[in-house]
Amino acid sequence: MEEELRAELLAFANESWVWLQANLLAPLRLVELAIVIIAYMASRFACGKMLKGLLRAFGDKPVIRKFSDRFLLSVMSTAMAILLIWTAMLLLEPLIGRPYILSIATSLFSAWLVIRIAVSVIANRELARLIAGIAWTLAALNIIGLLDPILTVLEGAHLPLGDASVSVLDIFQGIVTFGALLWAALAISGLMEKQIVNFSTLPPSARVLVTKSGKILLVSIAFLTALNATGIDLTALAVFGGALGVGIGFGLQKVVGNFISGIILLMDRSIKPGDVIETQGTYGTINRLAARYTSVITRDGTEFLIPNEDMITQPVVNWSHSHRLVRRRIPVQVSYESDIRRAMELMVQAAGEESRVLSSPEPRTLLKEFAADGVNLELRMWIEDPQNGVSNIASDVMLHIWDKFHEDGIEFPYPQRVVHFKTDGPTPKIAIVTAEGDTDEGEVETDDAILAEAEAAKAEEQAEDGDSKKG
Repeated sequence: MEEELRAELLAFANESWVWLQANLLAPLRLVELAIVIIAYMASRFACGKMLKGLLRAFGDKPVIRKFSDRFLLSVMSTAMAILLIWTAMLLLEPLIGRPYILSIATSLFSAWLVIRIAVSVIANRELARLIAGIAWTLAALNIIGLLDPILTVLEGAHLPLGDASVSVLDIFQGIVTFGALLWAALAISGLMEKQIVNFSTLPPSARVLVTKSGKILLVSIAFLTALNATGIDLTALAVFGGALGVGIGFGLQKVVGNFISGIILLMDRSIKPGDVIETQGTYGTINRLAARYTSVITRDGTEFLIPNEDMITQPVVNWSHSHRLVRRRIPVQVSYESDIRRAMELMVQAAGEESRVLSSPEPRTLLKEFAADGVNLELRMWIEDPQNGVSNIASDVMLHIWDKFHEDGIEFPYPQRVVHFKTDGPTPKIAIVTAEGDTDEGEVETDDAILAEAEAAKAEEQAEDGDSKKG
């Protein structure tokens, strides 16, 4: 088989060399080639000057300049080159007959112009260039008559695949078919997603599930259709599929686990886009549910990509699972000398001054405990927009409470401490009893001991003064 393939390639190379000598390397053909090059360069130069004048007339804006450099210059220069080459053909045809290279150049430029305009609808620039390059290459080979010999060589080259064999041409056809079908599948899934988003009757998680399932189904159909286009029997891939399954089980278990977890999250609707959740120290709004991760955007704009498996195995607080009502509790302690009822009224008024706090259910204040340092109160209020933050609303309400308490003379208590002096026993001690009941003892001197020590020091000082006078 290798010798036959080598012989076919050698024959194709010989035929190509003969064709080049007969059609391109002759003196008359070289003149035609020079005309093509000059026509293209002249059209490129003239269109460049023309576009510069148009930019000066309509304003040299970056968007217009980018569009003109990418599209208009290419299309206009190609069209002008076709016009110049066609004019040269009309002038030379009475003298030398039908020009071979000029006719081929006209066909090539026309094919390039049509392909360039056709792929301009593709938003991805790299993909558009790739499609345009492949289409123009096939068109060029067909125009110059080399497409059929190349296809014959590729059809004759076979690659073994188990008990069967696949030609190189079949592989290329499968790749092109898969690329086209994949692009069509993604385009259809994108249109389907845009339509499903408008279905307000469907829950957000159901919308995501339908769009993801549709995309997976369309891509799978594209893959199987491409395999069928290559002529590969799917039963020949049984061994490969088994090995791939084992590899997925061992090496890609995390990836597959996250994928399955994402499907479970979409089906049980425990979380959905727009929910406000808190998990593993992350608090934010779910932006989207992907196949591998869940996107959570926090209040400071940071986006966390949490694996779907963690969303199932780790505790998750969903602040808006069944509804968006959230109750906030604000503990406040006042002194025993304050008017407790007035303090409770002021706390309710402070909550009512915030627009985010709901009036129904209305905020209320409860007396929770007579503690050691003061009276413990608790303000309970409801909000319905946890996506805007639950800590900031508590801070704003506490600032209102601070202002109102100071205006009405409501005191915040200081920690209470009781000190007991113990004078029993040979060594005086001091005992400090805290509000928590802890006792800290240490040795101190009583007032009598301090006086006795002071009198002894004074007597000693007087004795020293007397001795100095005698001396």
